[in-house]
Parts: sequence; C-alpha cells; structure tokens
Amino acid sequence: MTPVHSALPPEPKPGASPFRRAVLRGLGVVMPPLLTLVLFIWAWNAIESYILRPVEAGIRYTLVLSLSDSITTPPKDAEPLEPGGFSKGYIADGVTYIPDPTGKRYLRSDIFQYVNENLERMGPYQPAPATANAYWHRYVELRYLPRYMVVPIFLIVFLIVLYFLGRLFTHGVGRWLVNLFDSFVSRLPVISNVYGSVKQVTDFVFSDRDIEFNRVVAVEYPRKGMWSIGFVTGNSMADITAAANEPCLSVLMPTSPMPMTGFTITVRKSEAVDLDLTIDQAIQFVVSCGVVVPSNQQIGQSGRLQLNLPPTD
Repeated sequence: MTPVHSALPPEPKPGASPFRRAVLRGLGVVMPPLLTLVLFIWAWNAIESYILRPVEAGIRYTLVLSLSDSITTPPKDAEPLEPGGFSKGYIADGVTYIPDPTGKRYLRSDIFQYVNENLERMGPYQPAPATANAYWHRYVELRYLPRYMVVPIFLIVFLIVLYFLGRLFTHGVGRWLVNLFDSFVSRLPVISNVYGSVKQVTDFVFSDRDIEFNRVVAVEYPRKGMWSIGFVTGNSMADITAAANEPCLSVLMPTSPMPMTGFTITVRKSEAVDLDLTIDQAIQFVVSCGVVVPSNQQIGQSGRLQLNLPPTD
C-alpha cells in the first residue's frame, strides 16, 4: 500500500494562538533569505575590511607619494597673490598655491577646489580635509580610486588570484606547503580544534567531491526497525556479493550535523529503499538533524501517514 503525502506544511499545535501561529509562519518565511543575505554581507565585509581596504590604502599612498607636491616654503621665483607676503598664497611656474587649513604648507589650488567640490561623493556630512597631505589623499581617492571602479576591478583580480592559488596549491610544492601548514596548525592547542572544524566545512563546501553519489536510500541500520539515510557510492565487492548470494551496494552513512564525516556499510540491494530525494535535499535533512524535511516527503496534515486501507466490516 502506497502512502499518500501532502506538500502542505503541518498544522501548528491546536493550543497555539492565531497570532503566535502567524508570527511563527512569518519567521519561517523571512529567516532563510534573511540569514542568507546576512551571511553574504558578513563575508563581503570581511573581505573588504581585511583585503580590499589595505590594498586600496597601499595603492593610494603610492599614488600620493608620486603625485603630491605639498610645499612648506615658497620658491624664490614665487609671486604672492596679494602684496605684502604669501599669507594668501603664491604663483610659481604658472601654478597657483594656497595655504592649507593648518597654514604650515601650501597646496595647489586646483587640488583644493576639486576635493571641496566633490567631497559629497564620499558620503553625506564628510568633513573637509585638515591638512595638505589629507587633501592629496582625498584627491587621489576621488580622481583615481572611485568605488564604482575599484570594486569591480578588485573582484576580477581577486578571482584571478584565487584561480592561480588553487592551481598552485593543488599539486607539487604548493600541495606540500599546504600539508606542512596544516600539520603545524594541528599541533597548536585550542586553535587546532577551531581550524580543523572550519577546514572540514570548507573542504566539503568548496572542494570537488571525489565520491560521486548515485542516489539516496534508506536502510535499516544499526538494527531492524531503525532507519538511516545513506548515499549509494557504487556496487559492493565481489566476495561480499557472492557471500550474500545477491547484489549488494556500498552506502555512505553521513552523520549529523556534519555530513562530511561518516562511515561506509554494505547492504543487500533488496534491503535498500530508494528515496525520492536529491543529494542536496538529503544533505539538508542530515545537517538539520531531521528538522528540514522536503515538501514531497512531509506527512499529511493529520500528523500521520494516510494509508489506502481496505474498508473494515
């Protein structure tokens, strides 16, 4: 007899108030995309804080050193803008210089004007730079390093660097260096536990899977009446198949909530029940410790399987 499943979510407990049921259903709808968005924002903020900004600052300092010409004393051939001294600035080689806000250095007037006119591009309520050097940094940032150019170029370069690092550390000396680093970190107290857990997750998520799963099955393991989900990796060994006198399967049994760890068992093909699940759906089920059940595998609204039983007298 084939059970009839419903794709609708189970009804809340009868004792729950309508307000509470509505709030819980709203959280169920909002939380998955919200947490996904938060995760991506956190990852981007980490990359921006620890990679993009230091690289951007280094490029900006290099450009400022090559372009800036902040002067403390006017040259001998300078002509004052007003008679009586250089308090208002001067002209030298056809370029106008004015005092910076501190009055200790002179700054090109075109740099001063460009920064003041475009300062709002860096955000509202941006204070004017306080020194000639700060004006040059703002000028380089506004003129040569605008965010709409820096971010796309950074992402392209970042992906190219990741590609070459992946190629480098896959084989040969690069692979040996990675193993050496892993061996060193594994000897450090406390840090080794955190690093090991993070590495397991990243290896599972980002690495190519060496084991190709054929399908998802359920087997009665570790005893009769207790069902476990596993991934079929292929046919079993010839000697085991001969001893069982029927085809056998090799099944990887993942563990919750870390499906990248597990163990392998061999079962008779007749004892493995094929499930209507994708590999990703099965992994979600294992990671959530059975909480996330695909819609096509949820039981009926009554909380029980609806069986097509014959009528009784």
